[in-house]
Amino acid sequence: MLGVPRDASQATIKAAWRKLAREHHPDLAVADVAAAERATRRMAEINRAYEELRAGANGSGRGGPGGRRAPWPPPEKPTRPVTGRVDTTATYRVRNATTGPAAHPMGRPPLRVDRLRRDPLRASQPTGPLARKRQRGFRPPPPPTLEEALGLEIAFGRFHGHTLGEIAGFEPSYIDWLARTISRDPDLVAAARVIQDDLDARDVPRRPRPPPR
Repeated sequence: MLGVPRDASQATIKAAWRKLAREHHPDLAVADVAAAERATRRMAEINRAYEELRAGANGSGRGGPGGRRAPWPPPEKPTRPVTGRVDTTATYRVRNATTGPAAHPMGRPPLRVDRLRRDPLRASQPTGPLARKRQRGFRPPPPPTLEEALGLEIAFGRFHGHTLGEIAGFEPSYIDWLARTISRDPDLVAAARVIQDDLDARDVPRRPRPPPR
């Protein structure tokens, strides 16, 4: 079919196939339907002979070891699967279902962990201990003495590290602001109010604070 011996080299077989393909390719006889059909059959025989001789030249077709014919078309190369399937039916649980010992391999219910760090429960209102006066039977603690209030140290703001007595000496209006504004530190508010009453009793003038912008 190709005009070459079966033991020809790969280069010889390929050169003969190219020569015949240029002569008998079906695209050369597009105008004549009958000629195109004959060329198609002829080209199929040429391709079959080319594949058989090429396999024989590689030692896997007729003329090779054992004289066995190579399978055609050749099998696809084995490849590893890109994805795999995972059976998750054993982990399925009905939503909002009551769990019991039978549903757990170890016979114990799951440990419930609160991931949110919540404050401990308290009986007062959310505004803090200042709202405890509304509770029946509650007695508020007695206010601090003037000496205790003057010695209380503040731990925030621009006067951080100063005592209320020192602040009352150079900025008495700040004491009024503490007594009127702070709501989360009842001890500080109580001490500021004691000092505020003392400043009022001694008629200590205070500079009015400008309203916030």
